[in-house]
Amino acid sequence: MRHKSKVILVYLQIFFRESSKVTETCPFYKYLSYPLKASHMKKISLIIISCITLSACITSAMAQTKKKLVWSDEFNYKGLPDSTKWSYDVGGSGWGNNELQYYTLKQEGNARVENGLLIIEAKKENIEKNAYSSARLVTKGKGDWTYGHIDVKARLPKGVGTWPAIWMLGSTTPLKWPDDGEIDIMEHVGYNHGVIHGTTHSRKYFHGIGTQKSATTSIPDCSEAFHVYSMDWDAESITMLIDNKPYFNFRNEHTGNDAWPFNKPFHLLLNIAIGGNWGGQKGVDDTIFPQKMEIDYVRVYQ
Repeated sequence: MRHKSKVILVYLQIFFRESSKVTETCPFYKYLSYPLKASHMKKISLIIISCITLSACITSAMAQTKKKLVWSDEFNYKGLPDSTKWSYDVGGSGWGNNELQYYTLKQEGNARVENGLLIIEAKKENIEKNAYSSARLVTKGKGDWTYGHIDVKARLPKGVGTWPAIWMLGSTTPLKWPDDGEIDIMEHVGYNHGVIHGTTHSRKYFHGIGTQKSATTSIPDCSEAFHVYSMDWDAESITMLIDNKPYFNFRNEHTGNDAWPFNKPFHLLLNIAIGGNWGGQKGVDDTIFPQKMEIDYVRVYQ
């Protein structure tokens, strides 16, 4: 055991020295004279990797425990969404993206809580001048935050033409887009099933000029299983995660509001759009309706 311990110390010294993290002043340096057998390398490598992974997990967990739950909806009731926490965006004007749905107001057919879940449901039905109905819930004025961690556990709709989103907008009134910012925690377009998008928009970085900052990851069972879609947000960066695994990071470059408008209150939005400039690129399959996005909980920590 004593010999193995010294071998581990040798490997640590080599590992850190090669990483330019220590010099000859490191206490491990004196062990470099020990013979290092090839048979030890694999085992020690696994130990090193395990320790680094464990350290990262512990660091992340400790960071989370420092945050307090400041806002949540566990959906442990029945009927319309809690009016002290949620409001509605209403209408069918296309919402700036030539979308096809009409967002309704306080219609349980489109937004309701049942069996411990928030259900947002898109339907094929004529309403006003639109051929589809859906709902867009917002927390503006009832939940507005600057920085924090957000978890939304959800199961997504499926089918060509659907465009569900979990996202945030600046709470400035009136909102000037993209100047006041947009944070897309989760977007999914039905014609590209299983590909999840995380994006930030600002005046300098947005899709209209092809400069948006974004990344994707694959969640093939996103419509069959619940996953936790999350965001970490502070003064220096915004990170998107799924099931606690990060896949996108956007850092504050400290060049001003055009690049980083994310230093003021934002609110949360949950919706299913139908069609539109992005969601409708492959048309809309009318045989798939109705389609639901189911949300198990929404939790905000600061």
